[in-house]
Amino acid sequence: MSDFIEVAARRDAPDVPVWAKDIRAGGLARWKTHAFPTRKTEHWKYTSLRALERTDYARSPSAPATDGLESLVEIDGLDACRLVFVNGTYIESLSSVTQQDGLSVIRFSEADDDEANRLANSVSSLVDPDKHLFAALNDSWLGDGVFVEIAESANVERPVHIVWLTRPDTKPFSVSQRLFVAAGKHSKATVIEHFVSTDDEQNVFTNGITELDVGDGATLSHYRLHLEETHALHIGGVHARLSRDSVLNSFHLATGSTLKRIDAVVHHAGEGAHCEMNGIYLPRGSELVDYHTTIEHAAPHCTTTETFRGIVGDKAKAVFNGRIHIHPDAQKTNAQLSNKNLLTSPNAEVDTKPELEIYADDVQCAHGATVAQLESDSLFYFLSRGIRREDAEVMLSFGFINELVDRIALDALQVFVRPKLAALFGREEPAP
Repeated sequence: MSDFIEVAARRDAPDVPVWAKDIRAGGLARWKTHAFPTRKTEHWKYTSLRALERTDYARSPSAPATDGLESLVEIDGLDACRLVFVNGTYIESLSSVTQQDGLSVIRFSEADDDEANRLANSVSSLVDPDKHLFAALNDSWLGDGVFVEIAESANVERPVHIVWLTRPDTKPFSVSQRLFVAAGKHSKATVIEHFVSTDDEQNVFTNGITELDVGDGATLSHYRLHLEETHALHIGGVHARLSRDSVLNSFHLATGSTLKRIDAVVHHAGEGAHCEMNGIYLPRGSELVDYHTTIEHAAPHCTTTETFRGIVGDKAKAVFNGRIHIHPDAQKTNAQLSNKNLLTSPNAEVDTKPELEIYADDVQCAHGATVAQLESDSLFYFLSRGIRREDAEVMLSFGFINELVDRIALDALQVFVRPKLAALFGREEPAP
């Protein structure tokens, strides 16, 4: 057994709500008996967990200071219901929770008896415990979290913006993030998850789980932004269940860090469901980003469009494993997967593996992956017109991901994301 499994099992977890005690006990039992991943574990073949084992993160943080954090949690122009957690602690002074018809936003620690009963029957119900070891760890550390409930037929116009912010503590620590979203039948809503940190060197390990239960005919837009400082460690998962004729619009953005691994799992459980999943990852320096996505088509007449693009620079490394699984009953499935990668340095690395596993005979499926460098002809075109090499590389790099940025439906979020991406390429604003 890995030392990390033993240490993490002894973590001084926060007080747990009564309804969550069975979940936490079950998670701890699974965590202590599960084999810890190594390079011989297929789904961890290209991602080392040594960074977790080198430092003892198995403690809760002390009470966080909240001064000077306003600019980190706000997105200009975004009119949203905002909840802010700093080092895992809810901070009311930085939050802006307002009521909307058809929307209920509840913290786990404040759930009444009826809400607690729904949470007890919902939390961890969308995660396969045998396939996701760190979900078991999250269960074992379960404390506070957020329950977002959208009423049947409600059209919630203002997004729910949940900020998980970290800042350094006196000793290394861990944060257990948890979110459950229940979108009622024929409802419509947007949820933004925003992981960010101060510019200081972080000493935090975030272990996060988000569950999305999308009811019949409902439409849920989910954005997940990973913008933490490079020393922050993060292992997280998004697990979604789509019911009949439901729609999930999903967008992922991740800068790199010492260790960043995200699993995204979508289960088409109802006929006629649709998922559009777009993602961008941008590691540089010696950073790592690892995305493992799984789309389970278990019902007929469902569709998936999945597009991930990565720009990998310096000595950074990216891992992408995209799997589409077509079950025997999933006839008339249409599923498309594309992963394109741009290496801006001869020392950068990407390991990409798109997979199709098909057990139905009346389907349309395609997958593909590319790894390339900046085109010399395109670069020469810019240089021949007097544009500096640095600026030319910025324009070509940004053009590679701009199509996915354009698909962000929220204008304020587009405006927020563009300069942050451009800054990674060495200038303050993206090239026109």
